[in-house]
Amino acid sequence: MATALKHSATLLMPKATAVWLIENTALTFLQIADFTNLTEIEIEALANEEIGKGLVGRDPVEHGELTQDELDRCEADPAQTLKVAKRDLPPVKIRAKGPRYTPVSKRGDKPDAIAYILKHYTDISDAQICKLVGTTKPTVASVRDRTHPNTPNLRPRHPAELGLCSYQEFETAYNKALKAAGKDPEAVRAQKEAEMKQELERRDEDESDSQSSTGGFDFSNFMPGLSSSSDS
Repeated sequence: MATALKHSATLLMPKATAVWLIENTALTFLQIADFTNLTEIEIEALANEEIGKGLVGRDPVEHGELTQDELDRCEADPAQTLKVAKRDLPPVKIRAKGPRYTPVSKRGDKPDAIAYILKHYTDISDAQICKLVGTTKPTVASVRDRTHPNTPNLRPRHPAELGLCSYQEFETAYNKALKAAGKDPEAVRAQKEAEMKQELERRDEDESDSQSSTGGFDFSNFMPGLSSSSDS
Protein backbone atom coordinates (compact mmCIF):
# COMPACT_ATOMS: atom_id res chain seq x y z
CA MET A 1 0.00 0.00 0.00
CA ALA A 2 2.86 2.37 0.82
CA THR A 3 4.35 1.78 -2.61
CA ALA A 4 1.02 2.46 -4.29
CA LEU A 5 0.59 5.73 -2.43
CA LYS A 6 4.13 6.73 -3.24
CA HIS A 7 3.64 6.08 -6.96
CA SER A 8 0.27 7.76 -7.20
CA ALA A 9 1.69 10.84 -5.46
CA THR A 10 4.82 10.98 -7.60
CA LEU A 11 3.72 10.14 -11.12
CA LEU A 12 1.71 12.98 -12.56
CA MET A 13 0.18 10.94 -15.39
CA PRO A 14 0.49 7.18 -14.76
CA LYS A 15 -1.30 5.98 -17.91
CA ALA A 16 0.54 8.40 -20.19
CA THR A 17 3.80 7.30 -18.54
CA ALA A 18 2.84 3.66 -19.10
CA VAL A 19 2.17 4.35 -22.79
CA TRP A 20 5.62 5.89 -23.18
CA LEU A 21 7.32 2.96 -21.42
CA ILE A 22 5.41 0.47 -23.60
CA GLU A 23 6.40 2.26 -26.80
CA ASN A 24 10.00 3.14 -25.98
CA THR A 25 11.44 0.49 -23.66
CA ALA A 26 11.91 -3.26 -23.32
CA LEU A 27 10.38 -3.36 -19.84
CA THR A 28 7.91 -6.11 -19.00
CA PHE A 29 4.24 -5.37 -18.39
CA LEU A 30 4.79 -6.29 -14.73
CA GLN A 31 7.64 -3.78 -14.35
CA ILE A 32 5.57 -1.02 -15.97
CA ALA A 33 2.52 -1.92 -13.88
CA ASP A 34 4.53 -1.76 -10.66
CA PHE A 35 6.08 1.58 -11.53
CA THR A 36 2.82 3.25 -12.61
CA ASN A 37 0.60 1.65 -9.96
CA LEU A 38 -1.58 0.11 -12.68
CA THR A 39 -2.47 -3.54 -13.18
CA GLU A 40 -0.84 -5.82 -15.74
CA ILE A 41 -4.23 -6.15 -17.41
CA GLU A 42 -4.41 -2.36 -17.81
CA ILE A 43 -0.87 -2.27 -19.23
CA GLU A 44 -1.69 -4.99 -21.74
CA ALA A 45 -4.89 -3.18 -22.72
CA LEU A 46 -2.91 0.03 -23.26
CA ALA A 47 -0.37 -1.87 -25.38
CA ASN A 48 -3.17 -3.32 -27.51
CA GLU A 49 -4.92 0.08 -27.68
CA GLU A 50 -8.05 -1.41 -26.14
CA ILE A 51 -8.04 1.55 -23.73
CA GLY A 52 -6.39 4.94 -23.82
CA LYS A 53 -6.70 5.38 -27.59
CA GLY A 54 -4.99 8.59 -28.68
CA LEU A 55 -3.22 8.93 -25.33
CA VAL A 56 0.12 10.68 -25.81
CA GLY A 57 3.03 9.06 -23.99
CA ARG A 58 4.82 10.97 -21.25
CA ASP A 59 8.57 10.50 -20.84
CA PRO A 60 9.30 9.92 -17.11
CA VAL A 61 13.04 10.45 -17.68
CA GLU A 62 12.49 13.84 -19.27
CA HIS A 63 10.18 14.85 -16.43
CA GLY A 64 12.54 13.74 -13.65
CA GLU A 65 10.42 10.84 -12.42
CA LEU A 66 12.92 8.20 -13.54
CA THR A 67 16.65 8.18 -14.28
CA GLN A 68 18.13 6.70 -17.45
CA ASP A 69 20.48 4.53 -15.37
CA GLU A 70 17.52 3.09 -13.48
CA LEU A 71 15.70 2.43 -16.73
CA ASP A 72 18.75 0.70 -18.23
CA ARG A 73 19.18 -1.42 -15.09
CA CYS A 74 15.64 -2.74 -15.20
CA GLU A 75 15.63 -3.27 -18.95
CA ALA A 76 18.66 -5.51 -18.51
CA ASP A 77 16.98 -7.60 -15.79
CA PRO A 78 13.20 -8.21 -15.96
CA ALA A 79 13.24 -9.31 -12.31
CA GLN A 80 14.22 -5.82 -11.15
CA THR A 81 11.72 -3.15 -10.06
CA LEU A 82 11.90 0.47 -11.14
CA LYS A 83 12.46 3.02 -8.42
CA VAL A 84 11.02 6.49 -8.67
CA ALA A 85 13.71 9.18 -8.88
CA LYS A 86 14.18 11.25 -5.75
CA ARG A 87 13.69 14.95 -6.20
CA ASP A 88 14.51 17.68 -3.71
CA LEU A 89 11.83 20.00 -5.04
CA PRO A 90 8.12 19.22 -4.81
CA PRO A 91 6.62 17.87 -8.04
CA VAL A 92 5.54 20.58 -10.44
CA LYS A 93 2.47 20.07 -12.54
CA ILE A 94 3.74 19.92 -16.08
CA ARG A 95 1.50 20.04 -19.07
CA ALA A 96 1.55 16.80 -21.02
CA LYS A 97 3.41 16.88 -24.27
CA GLY A 98 0.96 17.21 -27.15
CA PRO A 99 1.20 15.88 -30.69
CA ARG A 100 4.41 16.54 -32.62
CA TYR A 101 4.45 20.15 -33.82
CA THR A 102 4.52 20.48 -37.58
CA PRO A 103 5.20 23.78 -39.38
CA VAL A 104 2.18 25.11 -41.26
CA SER A 105 4.07 24.80 -44.56
CA LYS A 106 4.44 21.05 -44.08
CA ARG A 107 1.04 20.13 -42.70
CA GLY A 108 -0.32 19.51 -46.19
CA ASP A 109 2.36 16.82 -46.64
CA LYS A 110 1.04 14.63 -43.84
CA PRO A 111 -1.46 12.66 -45.98
CA ASP A 112 1.32 11.89 -48.46
CA ALA A 113 3.50 10.55 -45.64
CA ILE A 114 0.62 8.48 -44.28
CA ALA A 115 -0.05 7.03 -47.72
CA TYR A 116 3.62 6.09 -48.08
CA ILE A 117 3.73 4.24 -44.76
CA LEU A 118 0.43 2.43 -45.42
CA LYS A 119 1.71 1.32 -48.82
CA HIS A 120 5.27 0.27 -48.00
CA TYR A 121 5.36 -0.41 -44.23
CA THR A 122 2.19 -2.27 -43.34
CA ASP A 123 3.64 -3.50 -40.03
CA ILE A 124 3.69 0.01 -38.56
CA SER A 125 0.60 0.57 -36.41
CA ASP A 126 -1.77 3.51 -36.69
CA ALA A 127 -0.57 4.73 -33.28
CA GLN A 128 3.03 4.76 -34.53
CA ILE A 129 2.00 6.59 -37.71
CA CYS A 130 0.29 9.24 -35.57
CA LYS A 131 3.44 9.67 -33.52
CA LEU A 132 5.81 9.79 -36.52
CA VAL A 133 3.75 12.12 -38.67
CA GLY A 134 1.99 14.12 -35.95
CA THR A 135 -1.50 13.24 -37.08
CA THR A 136 -4.65 11.57 -35.77
CA LYS A 137 -6.12 8.10 -36.20
CA PRO A 138 -9.20 9.39 -38.09
CA THR A 139 -6.86 10.99 -40.64
CA VAL A 140 -4.91 7.74 -41.03
CA ALA A 141 -8.20 5.85 -41.48
CA SER A 142 -9.41 8.30 -44.12
CA VAL A 143 -6.20 7.90 -46.14
CA ARG A 144 -6.43 4.11 -45.86
CA ASP A 145 -10.11 4.08 -46.86
CA ARG A 146 -9.53 6.65 -49.60
CA THR A 147 -12.14 8.96 -48.06
CA HIS A 148 -9.63 11.75 -47.44
CA PRO A 149 -10.65 14.96 -49.29
CA ASN A 150 -7.31 15.11 -51.10
CA THR A 151 -7.19 11.42 -52.08
CA PRO A 152 -6.94 12.06 -55.88
CA ASN A 153 -3.85 14.22 -55.37
CA LEU A 154 -1.96 12.10 -52.83
CA ARG A 155 1.68 11.31 -53.67
CA PRO A 156 3.13 8.72 -51.25
CA ARG A 157 6.42 10.13 -49.94
CA HIS A 158 8.72 9.13 -47.08
CA PRO A 159 7.91 11.16 -43.94
CA ALA A 160 11.61 11.74 -43.24
CA GLU A 161 12.10 13.21 -46.72
CA LEU A 162 9.19 15.54 -46.00
CA GLY A 163 10.81 16.61 -42.73
CA LEU A 164 7.99 15.22 -40.57
CA CYS A 165 10.35 12.95 -38.61
CA SER A 166 13.97 11.81 -38.73
CA TYR A 167 15.20 8.65 -40.47
CA GLN A 168 16.35 7.36 -37.09
CA GLU A 169 12.90 7.84 -35.58
CA PHE A 170 11.34 6.08 -38.53
CA GLU A 171 13.74 3.12 -38.34
CA THR A 172 13.17 2.80 -34.59
CA ALA A 173 9.40 2.72 -35.07
CA TYR A 174 9.67 0.23 -37.93
CA ASN A 175 11.97 -2.11 -36.01
CA LYS A 176 9.62 -2.01 -33.05
CA ALA A 177 6.65 -2.81 -35.29
CA LEU A 178 8.48 -5.78 -36.83
CA LYS A 179 9.42 -7.16 -33.42
CA ALA A 180 5.81 -6.78 -32.24
CA ALA A 181 4.77 -8.81 -35.28
CA GLY A 182 7.31 -11.51 -34.42
CA LYS A 183 9.61 -10.67 -37.34
CA ASP A 184 13.38 -10.22 -37.42
CA PRO A 185 14.17 -6.63 -38.50
CA GLU A 186 17.51 -7.63 -39.99
CA ALA A 187 15.96 -10.44 -42.05
CA VAL A 188 13.18 -8.18 -43.31
CA ARG A 189 15.67 -5.46 -44.21
CA ALA A 190 17.83 -7.97 -46.11
CA GLN A 191 14.78 -9.18 -48.02
CA LYS A 192 13.80 -5.62 -48.96
CA GLU A 193 17.33 -4.87 -50.16
CA ALA A 194 17.31 -8.06 -52.26
CA GLU A 195 13.97 -7.08 -53.80
CA MET A 196 15.25 -3.59 -54.59
CA LYS A 197 18.36 -5.06 -56.19
CA GLN A 198 16.24 -7.36 -58.36
CA GLU A 199 14.05 -4.42 -59.37
CA LEU A 200 17.10 -2.35 -60.38
CA GLU A 201 18.53 -5.26 -62.35
CA ARG A 202 15.20 -5.73 -64.12
CA ARG A 203 15.10 -2.05 -65.04
CA ASP A 204 18.67 -2.23 -66.37
CA GLU A 205 17.75 -5.23 -68.50
CA ASP A 206 14.69 -3.43 -69.87
CA GLU A 207 16.81 -0.40 -70.76
CA SER A 208 19.41 -2.62 -72.44
CA ASP A 209 16.73 -4.39 -74.46
CA SER A 210 15.24 -1.06 -75.47
CA GLN A 211 18.61 0.24 -76.67
CA SER A 212 19.48 -2.94 -78.54
CA SER A 213 16.15 -2.88 -80.36
CA THR A 214 17.29 0.32 -82.18
CA GLY A 215 20.72 -1.10 -83.03
CA GLY A 216 19.76 -2.17 -86.58
CA PHE A 217 18.18 1.12 -87.60
CA ASP A 218 19.78 2.78 -90.64
CA PHE A 219 20.59 6.39 -89.82
CA SER A 220 22.32 7.08 -93.18
CA ASN A 221 19.22 8.73 -94.62
CA PHE A 222 19.46 11.35 -91.89
CA MET A 223 23.16 12.03 -92.51
CA PRO A 224 23.64 13.82 -95.86
CA GLY A 225 27.36 13.26 -95.99
CA LEU A 226 27.05 9.51 -95.76
CA SER A 227 24.15 9.44 -98.17
CA SER A 228 26.02 11.32 -100.92
CA SER A 229 29.16 9.26 -100.53
CA SER A 230 27.24 6.03 -100.85
CA ASP A 231 25.52 7.31 -104.03
CA SER A 232 28.86 8.08 -105.64
